[in-house]
Amino acid sequence: MRLISICPSNTEFIAYLGLTTSLIGVDDYSDWPIETKELSRLGPDLDINMDKVEELKPDLVLASLSVPGMERNIKELEKRKIPFVIVPNPQTLQDVGECILFVGKATKTEEKAYQLYEKFTHILQYYDSLSHQAATHKTIYWEWWAKPIFTPGAHNWLTEISRLAGGRNIFEDKAVESVQTDWEDVKSRNPDVICVVWVGVPKDKVNPKLILKRPGWPQMDAVKNNRLYILDEPLFCRPSPRLLNGLSKIGYLLHPDIYPKFNEDEDLLLQPLK
Repeated sequence: MRLISICPSNTEFIAYLGLTTSLIGVDDYSDWPIETKELSRLGPDLDINMDKVEELKPDLVLASLSVPGMERNIKELEKRKIPFVIVPNPQTLQDVGECILFVGKATKTEEKAYQLYEKFTHILQYYDSLSHQAATHKTIYWEWWAKPIFTPGAHNWLTEISRLAGGRNIFEDKAVESVQTDWEDVKSRNPDVICVVWVGVPKDKVNPKLILKRPGWPQMDAVKNNRLYILDEPLFCRPSPRLLNGLSKIGYLLHPDIYPKFNEDEDLLLQPLK
């Protein structure tokens, strides 16, 4: 099949299913696996160049509604009669697993997808068992954006990742996907750990010195104990199986005595089960 993906998480599902060589074009933000750098770029996910998409004559476009504004991509695909599927928008890690099966069915790789799904579920169960070994669950503040501050609420995979890593999201009391708050609120909750993953911003572009200049933040427990982490945004903010690698990383940071050592050169879902 000649495949096109117009959002990074879809590109990653395709890669896990072993179909990277079937890709003929991707959106500008797709950056994993490295082979995607050689493909035709079709514009940012909210402004896909549909003329280019049409010229490539895909057998299937994997679309998404994970970001507000993507609806216009769907309308344009329908208008031009370009074959497409809308990959569901996962809210939980289990939803991500279900998306593996969905993409597998759409790309006729059901057997591979089922194997990955089984492995994905096994890894979640393993990390759940590790989380119960933690005597204390460190509180975590996740920062998605700084001005204004956005952080995940209860209905978000980062809250789930926090729990599976032996921690607790300090905003899990908010029954929403995303919370807009302010620095004073974060400071008053005084988390044990601060994790910065600004959406769409590479971690080397985030300056921790600016974060430490916020009023009163140097007195927070996380800062005093040197527990401010600037993390790889793609491992935490994209609804794809790479979230497992984010889970592996934060688990080891929180409880290195319990969780396996994180190896950035390994992918949990692509490694043999131990």
